[in-house]
Amino acid sequence: MSEQTILPGLFGQRHSNRDYTKEKTWGKNQFNSSFPASLIAYMSSKGILPVYICLDKKQNIVHKTICGTDLFGIDPLSDDLYYGFESNYFPYNKFYTGKSERIDLVLSNRHTNNPLRGFEVKLTALPDNTTKDLTEDKYSCEIVVRPPTICFVACSICSHYSNDRGKQKLRTLLSGVPYITHWEMIEEVAPHYTAIRDAVIRIMCDMTNHQSPLIIQPVWKTNGKNLRLTDDCLDAFVWSDIAVIKMCIDTVYTEMDINRFQRTVIWIYKMLFDYVTYGQFDYITIIKNQSYGTANDKAFSMPGSRSYDFLKSKELTHPRIGKNEIKHIILGGGQNFLSPERRFDAMIVNTPDLFEEEQP
Repeated sequence: MSEQTILPGLFGQRHSNRDYTKEKTWGKNQFNSSFPASLIAYMSSKGILPVYICLDKKQNIVHKTICGTDLFGIDPLSDDLYYGFESNYFPYNKFYTGKSERIDLVLSNRHTNNPLRGFEVKLTALPDNTTKDLTEDKYSCEIVVRPPTICFVACSICSHYSNDRGKQKLRTLLSGVPYITHWEMIEEVAPHYTAIRDAVIRIMCDMTNHQSPLIIQPVWKTNGKNLRLTDDCLDAFVWSDIAVIKMCIDTVYTEMDINRFQRTVIWIYKMLFDYVTYGQFDYITIIKNQSYGTANDKAFSMPGSRSYDFLKSKELTHPRIGKNEIKHIILGGGQNFLSPERRFDAMIVNTPDLFEEEQP
C-alpha cells in the first residue's frame, strides 16, 4: 500500500478559511498569522506552554503560563476547531459603531459557529536592530501595535463591564477627569493627561483578576547580525489586554505634548468613556480626530531595547522549539510556496536543510 501523500499545510489546521494547497495563501501577510497559530498548536501537542504576560495587583509585569486549551478556548488539535484569519470577532461588535474591524485570528467551533477567541498576532524577529549588538541574554524584539488592536483592548474591557452594574462601576473608575470640550485639541487635552492616565490605571487594577489574552507574539531567533536561524529559534508569548496598556503607561511625557504612547492611553479612555455614556464608542472617529499631529498608521511601536523589560525570560534567551522542528509545523512542501523576504519566511527559504529527512 502506497504511503499517503501529504498536501501542503500547517500543523493542526484541519479546518480554516485559508487553502494551503494554493501558493497565494503563503504570502508574507498570511504566513505571519497562520504559522503562529500552528506553532501554538504544535507547542500544545508537546506540552509546552506559552509565556503569558500579565499584571499583578501592584501593576507589575509577571510571567505566567497558559495552556493551548485555555488560550484557544478548545483543544488546539480538536476536529471541532475552525481557524478564521482576518475575520470579524462578533462578540466585540456591540461595543463600537461603524464598520466591523477584522482581527488577525478568530477561533470558533465549526459545528456551532460559536466564536471562542479573537487574537491579534505579531510574529517578531529576535534580536531587533536595537539589541543585535548586545549579548544574547539582552536580545529582544520590536513590537508594533496597530490602532485596531487598541479598539480590541477597549472591547475586551467593555466585555468585563457589559451589564448595568458593570457599566456603573466603569463609570465610577473613569471619573475624576475634568470635562473636555474639544478632544481633538492638544492644548485642551494634554493638561489633563495625568488624570486620564490615572483613570485608566484604576481600571487596570480592577481588572487584574479578570485580564484575558489578546495578543499572540511568537518570536523567531537568529544569530545576531547573521541572518541564520539559531538551533533554539521559536517560542511564543501571549499578552493580556491590560498588559498591552502597560506598555504605554510608564512612558515619560511633557504636560503640553502628546506622544504616541500617551495618545493610546487617551484613545482607550475616550472609547471607554463613550461606551458608558452612549452605549457604544465610534472607534474610527476617535482615531481620526484624536491624532494630535502624529500619523495614525500605527498606535505605537516599542524597540527591543525597551520591550526587553516586558519579555526578559529564559524562554526569550533560549526559545524552546528548535529549528529542526519547523518541518513538523510546515507540512507537505509548503515551504516551497514561501517568498524570500527579510522575515521569518525568508529564514526558512534560505535554510533548505531544515526539511531534509533525518537519517536513521
